[in-house]
Amino acid sequence: MPEQVQHAAHPPRWIERRFAKAVMRPRNAAYLIATVWLLGVVIFGVIERIADPKTFTTVWLGFWWALQTVTTVGYGDIVPTQTSGKVLASVLMIAGLSFLSVITATITSAFVARRQQDRQEEGKDPVIQRLSEISARLDRIERELLDRDRSS
Repeated sequence: MPEQVQHAAHPPRWIERRFAKAVMRPRNAAYLIATVWLLGVVIFGVIERIADPKTFTTVWLGFWWALQTVTTVGYGDIVPTQTSGKVLASVLMIAGLSFLSVITATITSAFVARRQQDRQEEGKDPVIQRLSEISARLDRIERELLDRDRSS
């Protein structure tokens, strides 16, 4: 029984290999996120038009509202008046905050990764330098131990 639990907890190797190769670059992640949210603005704009037609007299007004809501600008020129529209707005506001967080993290990650790559290429990566020092020290200790064993 424990083998089955352990086996079920780990994905099959072919899944691990498949996703290990599919590394998403920060730029592609940003494009994907922007595309998803552009589609989201359209969908939320249409749904808001359907949910609150008295306030959102055209679908274009719904798009405008969804765009300013997802980007957390929120001019306040158009706001939902129906409860269903307010619920939808709440979901979109929370999602908008998440959207901005992910975009910011993606861009920051790209800058950090580029800087790390530049440092490694220049040979100035402090982690690699420290590992080299530790490796050299271990080599010296190993030689000393071997010399002691030979002399005794």
